[in-house]
Amino acid sequence: MSDFNSDIWSYFVALVSLASIAACALLLWMTARGRKPVRADNTTGHVWDEDLREMNNPMPRWWMGLFVLTIVFGLGYLVVFPGLGSYKGQLGWSTGGEYEAEVAKAERELGPIYARYTAMPAEKVAGDPGAMAIGERLFLNNCAQCHGSDARGSKGFPNLTDHDWLHGGTPDKIKESITQGRIGVMPPMAAAVGSPEDVKNVANYVLSLSGSPHDSVRAGLGKSKFAVCAACHGVGGTGNTAVGAPNLADRIWLHGYGQDAIVAIINSGRTNQMPAQQTRLTEAQIHVLASYVWGLSKAPDGGQ
Repeated sequence: MSDFNSDIWSYFVALVSLASIAACALLLWMTARGRKPVRADNTTGHVWDEDLREMNNPMPRWWMGLFVLTIVFGLGYLVVFPGLGSYKGQLGWSTGGEYEAEVAKAERELGPIYARYTAMPAEKVAGDPGAMAIGERLFLNNCAQCHGSDARGSKGFPNLTDHDWLHGGTPDKIKESITQGRIGVMPPMAAAVGSPEDVKNVANYVLSLSGSPHDSVRAGLGKSKFAVCAACHGVGGTGNTAVGAPNLADRIWLHGYGQDAIVAIINSGRTNQMPAQQTRLTEAQIHVLASYVWGLSKAPDGGQ
């Protein structure tokens, strides 16, 4: 009830709950007491399908008993558990308390395991099958929604199994990314580059850096204009992990490949955000998860 600003809603919910139970009791009493006029043969006169007649027999006592039990159970439930507005019930039970109890139980059971892994460097954790099983589960529950269940990412979401890292691929940097999150911003650069033709020329120069198919004439014209991009991406376009600027000299394209895709990025810019996980995961969980992610790029088939 904390979502409501007035106690009137608490009283309203309590009143509706009690009134509903009272209405059930009243219905039961009226049904048991009320009798329709009957004929000598104990029928009500209601006939359908030519020969099916409605009898005026009283309700079975077992049915009446069950109805009464449901009313008693309902009243007892409202006394013991929350249900009457802001009244917490005699047991003080709540879904939040249940969740906290389950979390506390899990921490007691998993605490010693996580403590052992926390004392180990990421390189050793990545080689422990038990730790990697936990790391995989943490990844599937918290990271796979964006990076995919195989961690190979998709358009706009980095592949974590290759060796291309926007902010660095050391265990500490990965842990920092998971803990604090990341916000990657490339501002629109069309005005700084020049005319639309200049933008196309720069796009072809960017393609040339990785040896991708490109227009060599446009690439030659775009080289000098690339100077406005070099502040972040470096003179050779090899990127800058300090600011999360991608390496443009490889063939890994986070937001699409080809002249049109690069032109769109130069014209409109890009903003990517990875949310911080420090409020969702414990420090020990982040350590295991970071070790798992680090290990993905070290696998024999990483980056393939």
